Amino acid sequence: MITWSEDERFQHGAQDYAAYLETPEGRLRTDLAFANLQDSLSRTVARRPMHVLDLGCGTGATAVRLAQLGMRVTFVDSSEAMLAIAKGVVEQAGVTDRVALRHADAAQLSNLFPGAKFDVILCHNLLEYVEDPSTVLRGAAGALRDASAILSILVRNRAGEVLKAAIQTGDLAAAEANLTAEWVQESLYGGNVRLFTANGLRTMFEDQSLTLIAERGVRVIADYLPPRISRESEYERIFELERKLGSRPEFAAMARYIHVLARGMEKSA
Repeated sequence: MITWSEDERFQHGAQDYAAYLETPEGRLRTDLAFANLQDSLSRTVARRPMHVLDLGCGTGATAVRLAQLGMRVTFVDSSEAMLAIAKGVVEQAGVTDRVALRHADAAQLSNLFPGAKFDVILCHNLLEYVEDPSTVLRGAAGALRDASAILSILVRNRAGEVLKAAIQTGDLAAAEANLTAEWVQESLYGGNVRLFTANGLRTMFEDQSLTLIAERGVRVIADYLPPRISRESEYERIFELERKLGSRPEFAAMARYIHVLARGMEKSA
């Protein structure tokens, strides 16, 4: 396995990431997060068009679906290689007229779109990698249009890393260490990835005056199914079971990822 530096992994490893998203595990992560988001969007009074910002867009897998629903979407990523892949996805989906791509650092959000406000902001699997998650979250909170706008955050769950080490690799020492770990070594790039807890995210949201509207677990049991269960032929059944498990707090607490959705505070006139 090639180990990229912190600056290189999303540039040179972009194709590896795109390939991962095509695996059942990668598809589940994207599909479950999108389904959770749709649940919250269905309770939102729709604006036409709604404006979406995807921070750390990667290949654009989630945001393209929103563009297909008629929303206008701005992709932001610090990796030109990722944006090149996202551009291809956008073109293949036939939504180029509703998508803008911006090469930029999410930590500079407050300076990227002066005065612009968004109805939906995606921040999926980004906070694990940035130097200061609070800075990115603060910028995102400030860019929400009003109290009806939605911020969607997807991050690596510490509890999930404990179970992964114990169940997948049988490394009990790593499992015990992960109980309090702030960082772990990820398998795709070989670099460090930050871990989060649900309580920690709630505190971060409160600090930014964000109102939590949903908390879900993503990939609760899918990573640990026995080999006799085909991830491909049984994908829909696995997805539906994951949807049910992810909505129940006792199971969501053990998921590989935490998905939280919040609304911003009312903007003063």
